[in-house]
Amino acid sequence: MPSLADPLPQLAWRNRFAALGPSFHTSVSATPLRDVHWVGRNDSLAKGLGLPDHWWQEPAVLQALAGNLVLPGSQPLASVYSGHQFGVWAGQLGDGRALCLGEIDTPMGPQELQLKGAGATPYSRMGDGRAVLRSSIREFLCSEAMHGLGIPTTRALAIVGSPDKVLREELETAAVVTRVAPSFLRFGHFEHFAASGRHEELKQLADFAITHHFPELLATPEGAKRYLAMLGIVMHSTASLMAQWQSVGFCHGVMNTDNMSLLSLTIDYGPFQFLDGFDPAHICNHSDQQGRYAFARQPQVAFWNLYCLGQALLPLIQDQDAVVQVLDGFKTLYPQQLDRRIAAKLGLDEVQASDHGLIDAAFRLLATERTDHTIFWRRLSHAVASYAHTLEVQAFAAVGDLFIEASAWQAWLGLYLERIAQQDLAQAAVRMLRSNPKFVLRNHLGEQAIAQAKIGDFSGVSTLFELLSAPFDEHPGFESFAAFPPDWASTISISCSS
Repeated sequence: MPSLADPLPQLAWRNRFAALGPSFHTSVSATPLRDVHWVGRNDSLAKGLGLPDHWWQEPAVLQALAGNLVLPGSQPLASVYSGHQFGVWAGQLGDGRALCLGEIDTPMGPQELQLKGAGATPYSRMGDGRAVLRSSIREFLCSEAMHGLGIPTTRALAIVGSPDKVLREELETAAVVTRVAPSFLRFGHFEHFAASGRHEELKQLADFAITHHFPELLATPEGAKRYLAMLGIVMHSTASLMAQWQSVGFCHGVMNTDNMSLLSLTIDYGPFQFLDGFDPAHICNHSDQQGRYAFARQPQVAFWNLYCLGQALLPLIQDQDAVVQVLDGFKTLYPQQLDRRIAAKLGLDEVQASDHGLIDAAFRLLATERTDHTIFWRRLSHAVASYAHTLEVQAFAAVGDLFIEASAWQAWLGLYLERIAQQDLAQAAVRMLRSNPKFVLRNHLGEQAIAQAKIGDFSGVSTLFELLSAPFDEHPGFESFAAFPPDWASTISISCSS
């Protein structure tokens, strides 16, 4: 292990959140790990952050991202928050296995770096504060997959592994993920101070968020209107995020209010899943016995969570009717956002009133036979590209092969061809191929990469990472990664510790 005397890469660290004071966080030192090694590194993100080319070659960087050293100027801290978990008030929570190293200025704007799995904090609630290799790989891959899909997300700069043991459902090895985001503020941060009646700290936190993350609101008069305007922005961006999740078949699995980002980033990758067969009632978290976070319920849960945020901000806004009016905009905005996303998947340049029937019929068709979500949309994209040249219905044969009940498919196809005839077909195909990915992080692909990594082979992680970074590209030679899942994929059980 490098000593503190060894040269460490110089970054201009600051921690503006630390300036809020001890009510908001606790300074914490990471718990060291033995014999650390690289599992995965995100070169593209490192370049985007403006990190020097020799960054990964510095031995001290490996140690620092394992939590074994502190980079000069960094002030590691864990923040406190509360939240509703599975619809029930859980009280005080906090960064139980995450340490914020601080913030740096980058070509991407200010970014916070956070170590996930670096050991216990005052908010670990009897836990060890560790992450395991399995869950770390899943987060590393999925956060980049979401970024590749153009969906707002935290990102992962690196995974560091160690032979140190961690007990979950079984004994596993430890790992640390370096997460990157403009902010890790959650709905639960605001709930924490509102629930305890600490309105001065609540105002301090809201002012901090506006100054650093919603500076456009500084032109709004101080006071209730400004806080209400922030709530409106969060409502809009959350509606957009939900439409993006639903359009690609992404299930988060644990949409507690403490897992909802104030900046509407996809955050806290645990028991997530991309749908294989399309099932609106699919539950990807085996801990979710009641199906609260089933795929089709995610938008409604987001709406409920927004009401929790609105309730938390009510002491600052002091107008319940105004809060309700702002939040109820979600009921109109979300369907509009989803329609726009699905229209692009269908190759349409705009949504007409009559398109709702076509869209609803498409999803009923997929749900009836649990048709593979990603493969259907990708095949439909290629079919339209072929149809643009031939105008032969036979171009859709490969899509029809996905359905046992041919009559239902043929009926929908007739409606679709009538609608798509109003478009420039070549442009429609281009639009579809940019909206319907070929590659998503299916559970079985993740499990295969994890199995390799457990025996020291990280090539599977690297291959998946590259494919998921550009999910709309064809990547010749890697067709097996876009194929139907094997039968055993349906037996994969994902828990919150995943």
